[in-house]
Amino acid sequence: MEEAAAGAKAIIAWGSCASNGCIQAANPNPTGAKPISKVINGKPIINVPGCPPIGEIMAGTIVHLLTFDRIPQLDGLGRPKAFYSRRVHDTCYRRPNYDAGLFVVTFDDENAKRGYCLYKMGCRGPVTYNAYGVTCWNNGVSYPIQSGHGCIGCSEANFWDNGPFYQHLASFPGFGIETTADKIGVAVGAVTVA
Repeated sequence: MEEAAAGAKAIIAWGSCASNGCIQAANPNPTGAKPISKVINGKPIINVPGCPPIGEIMAGTIVHLLTFDRIPQLDGLGRPKAFYSRRVHDTCYRRPNYDAGLFVVTFDDENAKRGYCLYKMGCRGPVTYNAYGVTCWNNGVSYPIQSGHGCIGCSEANFWDNGPFYQHLASFPGFGIETTADKIGVAVGAVTVA
């Protein structure tokens, strides 16, 4: 690997396995799996995580290198900021349901059928940076949340060790705007009737 990297301007680590070690590097890591950044030294490394990364993000990274003849601006984990600077949660079409306190509680409940927020099902969108909520896979066809499964956070380092898929995050599940509006409406209606 070092011989192949010797003449390279930069190394692009495609996917979560190459970028952060992914599942096989999870504790206790019996195989000693590690990301490319722990194998190659002295070369800039551009991490393009995802399981798999989105084709447009891969193409955008290469096009940037070829067009501008320089490495794109990277975040603290070595990912191109153009694609990994916003949380999945910030661009999720289910976000209004989060803000309103409307959540899926089991994958087959009525709330799931209504497309409510998957946060209580362990969605890691609030702590995951990736463009897939906007870009999607397969030429914009879909992404996990749109398919009814919460984000597992695969574009984050050590995502597997940061909690199993359905482990709850910090317990701040939205503001419950819908509930509050209903309570206010009932109170105002009662005052009006009185």
